[in-house]
Amino acid sequence: MTELAILGGTPVLASPLPPERSVGAPELDAVRRVIESGSLSGFYGSWGPQFLGGTFVREFEAAWAARFGVPHAVSVNSATSGLYAALGALGASPGDEIIVPPYTMSATVMAPLVYGAIPVFVDIDQDTFCLDVEAVRAAITPRTTGILAVNLFGHPAPLGELRTLAREHGLWLVEDNAQGPLASENGTYAGTVGDIGVFSLNYHKHIHCGEGGVCVTRDPELALRLQAIRNHAENIVAEAPIADPTNMVGFNYRLTELSAAVALAQLARAEEAVMRRQRVAERLSEGVRGLEGLIPPLVREGCRHVYYLWALRVDEEALGVSREAFSRALAAEGFPHFVGYVRPLYMLPTFQRRIAIGRDGWPFTLTKRQYHSGLCPVAERMHERELVGFEPCAHQVDDATADLLVEALRKVHAARESLLEPARL
Repeated sequence: MTELAILGGTPVLASPLPPERSVGAPELDAVRRVIESGSLSGFYGSWGPQFLGGTFVREFEAAWAARFGVPHAVSVNSATSGLYAALGALGASPGDEIIVPPYTMSATVMAPLVYGAIPVFVDIDQDTFCLDVEAVRAAITPRTTGILAVNLFGHPAPLGELRTLAREHGLWLVEDNAQGPLASENGTYAGTVGDIGVFSLNYHKHIHCGEGGVCVTRDPELALRLQAIRNHAENIVAEAPIADPTNMVGFNYRLTELSAAVALAQLARAEEAVMRRQRVAERLSEGVRGLEGLIPPLVREGCRHVYYLWALRVDEEALGVSREAFSRALAAEGFPHFVGYVRPLYMLPTFQRRIAIGRDGWPFTLTKRQYHSGLCPVAERMHERELVGFEPCAHQVDDATADLLVEALRKVHAARESLLEPARL
């Protein structure tokens, strides 16, 4: 048996993986076209055709809508902005309870707070890391107005079930699909099932323009409200016209012409980019399948997983060593990864100290909900003991390199008992 690198052996990967470089000639050409046009932004803050943006923004939005099979796509300057705009468009109000997962990027659970709504944390399914439907059902109260589901790591949440549940209770459903472009459930794209879906164009996503985002909806009224909040909503309520002025406050979330043009070039190659990362992840999953104590990502029947993250679970009892010991040995072999993802978000100071907007604790003054350790045990277990993550979008990985990554995993697994010898460490 080859000695582990952490114990003095030779690492499987001799040098760090090169970072992904997913921009090139098409993006350069797109930027050149914008510069030659002489206009870096086409937005005006008053009602009229230019309230909806310039040539490249509109071209990009039309292409996005066509690609994902929806009538309305509204670009924004980040997915965070998109989440804020989505909740505003749907009328989120002080004291509303909005169901959220605890295991996601922090912006997801900050969005309700912007409107004085109360995030209600619901645990996740251990196999897909997305909201557990039965836990959602149990969390619904008379104050619940919506569900904010995350298609985490590129795997769809149980979207059909969540949509049915939302309709049964008169709730809206928003999808945070920042990590899942081209993921699907039963042939329907993730991000297009809820009332509004929010995509990210951040630099390390499958489709990117540095910073940016897109909201999609099938509802023309919601599309107009999203467009209003993206710009300066307060200026156009009468002229648009918008019947309900709730949350019609603009935040200037507008995308530049440069970003739109780059995103359009990326969108044209989206399937190629996703397939490349998906191939790497599936190769890793096959490489560890059947190894005691290692659980590769589950893909639910009828779903496409696009692997923003390849999330391996470690069963410490079955493996015989701790996740931390396994991780240290894996890192020594040159396998880039992290453990835990995020600490469940209700443990952030915002929730522990119950202070968000202003110094007096609003909107937590509107609720008696407490946020404590043990609130979502599955999410806590994933963070503390089980999850090991590899980012296919962050690295250039061909088949040969993927095979080396598998070799590193299998090498550490095979020699894991040597990690129990403290004198050697």
